Amino acid sequence: MRDCIFCKIINGQIPATKIYEDELVVAFLDIAPINPGHALVIPKEHHESCVTIPEEVAGRMFKVGSRIGVAIKRALDYDGFNLHLADGQCAGQVVMHGHLHIVPRGAQDGFHWNWRQKKYDSDSERQEIAEKVIAKLKV
Repeated sequence: MRDCIFCKIINGQIPATKIYEDELVVAFLDIAPINPGHALVIPKEHHESCVTIPEEVAGRMFKVGSRIGVAIKRALDYDGFNLHLADGQCAGQVVMHGHLHIVPRGAQDGFHWNWRQKKYDSDSERQEIAEKVIAKLKV
């Protein structure tokens, strides 16, 4: 994609602080980190949605992301990390090139995802939703 900032990073048109690269993915530090060390893992092929990323590449993204998370924890003395992937603008995806965030976390870092939690009206509603999902699930 000509106008994709992540494709430009992959092609060397825009500089990035790379921390990992192989034939399928590249990882670099986020320029606007939630916490120092916040990194992104992206596929080298352009995929706007995580839905189109080949399984081998998606698996590599999470394997590399987990390893980078551990390295960041050890290097910068964090307590933990989040792996976060948003699919679509409504889910918070800003750059339309699939990517995995590795967000290092400290117990007192003050960052909150602001997840709201709802409840199902009944067990039957939950079961009905499960059945609809199962009917569409293609693994």
